[in-house]
Amino acid sequence: LDYLISQNVDNLHRKSGVDPTRLAELHGNSELARCLGCDSLFERALIGFHASVFGSCYRTQQPHPQQPPCPECAGRLVSSVVNFGDDLPAAELRESRARAAACQVLLVIGTSLLVTPACYVVDDALGGGGRVILINRGDTPYDKSVQLRFREGAGEVLSAVLEQVDQRLAG
Repeated sequence: LDYLISQNVDNLHRKSGVDPTRLAELHGNSELARCLGCDSLFERALIGFHASVFGSCYRTQQPHPQQPPCPECAGRLVSSVVNFGDDLPAAELRESRARAAACQVLLVIGTSLLVTPACYVVDDALGGGGRVILINRGDTPYDKSVQLRFREGAGEVLSAVLEQVDQRLAG
């Protein structure tokens, strides 16, 4: 795995040990705060930015009076979770699209590929000559464009793939 592009906000990728420098969380992370001034990310718990005290702290809301400032630039901290109408984090989106355009294989798991602009990474991979493997139970707009399509659940397919990898490595 060279790079992981995610639309999940549950922090499970980081908890699993994925290197944050190899991770784009395009829809944010419920456990991170983002500075509107310098765009830095911080673990909410480490900077005292608790939702139980300050609420959701979305960028469209008024800041709470006792809300802590950014430790880097004293700017306003908000939830890093992207809400409808918000732009995706520009640097992460640029990096994701560039990496997809340069990849050999893009593995797409558990998404309808209907949410833009995140779904454009598939176009980028295909346009750059990469092969796309799509695992999703439901239909997507890319079903006929990808090189390999699985309609089973991600757990079923990935378990079988890992079993094959283990057998080949052991053999």
